[in-house]
Amino acid sequence: MAHQNKVMRSVNLFGDNVCVDVFMRPDGSFGFDEFRRDPEDTRGWYSIGHYGTQTFDSEQSALKAAIQTVDWLADQM
Repeated sequence: MAHQNKVMRSVNLFGDNVCVDVFMRPDGSFGFDEFRRDPEDTRGWYSIGHYGTQTFDSEQSALKAAIQTVDWLADQM
């Protein structure tokens, strides 16, 4: 099944192997998660934060929670 969430904002940590995505679900709720990819692994991005089940009413609320939760994110904004 295709991934249904729409990424509203993606912020990469230096080196482009770790990122945080703020996304909107098909039901209109928002969330965020922290992902990693390893260049030698062709499977792509995978969750390392496991925050994706949290639900927020707005993109701004999800982004604010992400900044408070992911240590490096505030420095990249």
